[in-house]
Amino acid sequence: MLLLAFDTATPAVTAAVHDGTAVLAETHQVDARRHGELLLPAIDQVLRAAGVDKHRLTGIAVGVGPGPYTGLRVGLVTAAALGHALGLPVHGVCTLDAIAFQARAEGLAGQPFTAATDARRKEVYWASYDAEGRRTEGPAVDRPAELTPQPRSVGAGALLYPDAFPGAHGPEHVSAGALAGFAAAELAAGRELLPNHPLYLRRPDAQVPAAYKNVLGGKAVLPA
Repeated sequence: MLLLAFDTATPAVTAAVHDGTAVLAETHQVDARRHGELLLPAIDQVLRAAGVDKHRLTGIAVGVGPGPYTGLRVGLVTAAALGHALGLPVHGVCTLDAIAFQARAEGLAGQPFTAATDARRKEVYWASYDAEGRRTEGPAVDRPAELTPQPRSVGAGALLYPDAFPGAHGPEHVSAGALAGFAAAELAAGRELLPNHPLYLRRPDAQVPAAYKNVLGGKAVLPA
């Protein structure tokens, strides 16, 4: 197994190469406005650092959100293009599952917890997990005050609203190394991952106005 993994569902642009046992190389940069500029250089960087030719890869793991439309689509389109060009399977991973996997790898254990990321509009994307790290609820998008989180919480969304998520802590954003580790473990266990489809959970901010009118009056007029 030799996975290329990346995620653009949060303000972090992160990429990694994983050999099924360990992370060979990883990069992580937080910049919510430059996903499109940073992702391909990040992929090139981790492939070079790991000493891996892209033609040796056996698969691609990509975070499918939930996340904002603009950033999330960068990772999904890139995964689809690379998978097609290299003839590789593309495995989708819920970004919150990767954050939960990372939190447990960093020592969170023994009790249920919630992972939450910033959904803007004073809302969070969230999912709940049991003491073994298995997702029990979500993913969903809600206002923090409407939730009853588990005893422990992780992620940028939880850190942003401490009144709703008391005792929240890191990891703040997803790590591609953790995403790859989660994907590798699931694949090794024979479990299927998600398709390369976005988990937007709500409509994009940019929409056609309800009262939109065709300025041509509905008919095209050809010149005489």
